[in-house]
Amino acid sequence: MPINYSIIIPAYNEEDFLPATLTALQEAMPKLALRGEIIVVDNNSNDKTAVIAENQNAKVVYEAINQISRARNTGARVAQGRYLIFVDADTIIPYKLLQQALANLESGDIIGGGACVAGNVRLPISYQVLLKLWNFISKLTKNAAGSFIYCQRDAFEKIGGFSEKVYASEEIWLSRKLKKLGRKRNQRFYIIKEPPVITSMRKMQWYSPLRIFLYLLLIVLFPFSVRFKSLCTFWYRKPALK
Repeated sequence: MPINYSIIIPAYNEEDFLPATLTALQEAMPKLALRGEIIVVDNNSNDKTAVIAENQNAKVVYEAINQISRARNTGARVAQGRYLIFVDADTIIPYKLLQQALANLESGDIIGGGACVAGNVRLPISYQVLLKLWNFISKLTKNAAGSFIYCQRDAFEKIGGFSEKVYASEEIWLSRKLKKLGRKRNQRFYIIKEPPVITSMRKMQWYSPLRIFLYLLLIVLFPFSVRFKSLCTFWYRKPALK
């Protein structure tokens, strides 16, 4: 039987979170009428990421250059499905969300989209406000969060995939290009509101609200900062925790 959709997971040193992400997907996928595959892109990890993925029957491919957009594109190149779903390695995808995303793509009316985001732990009020603010902005501007992006494969290839000129916010650039192409094709870019994608709040555990706000402010005021990996440590460096 042909593979209908491909789930692509970029992973750099994700041995702590990847098992739960893969387990959730493997529990959800057999319930669907469409046939899918899971591709884990080992983005030059030095832990057991690749071994874990292989042991949980995911297809593993290797990308030597540590860059999120490049890892996503590497996975897309080997994908067999006509629908692509990009999932972060610390993210749980509920069955109903996966089902809805695929139904949207099957309708032919939707070129792609994302989902609202919920945390896997109870957050302090300040962080809850940040998360609600993002979900509001995502729905208003129709920009997908990087933790969950779905799209038509032919549209993804038409726009050239994720930009490899940036080290962060690649999901925003992809969303913009898909929306532009969608307008030409009379297709929508749709953010799924319920159920939300469930992602780890590790960055909110690592960084203060002020630190997170300053990172976001840097991108808003100096959007070209995402072209420099040294200015995107928020996405690439795990802080030394006491």
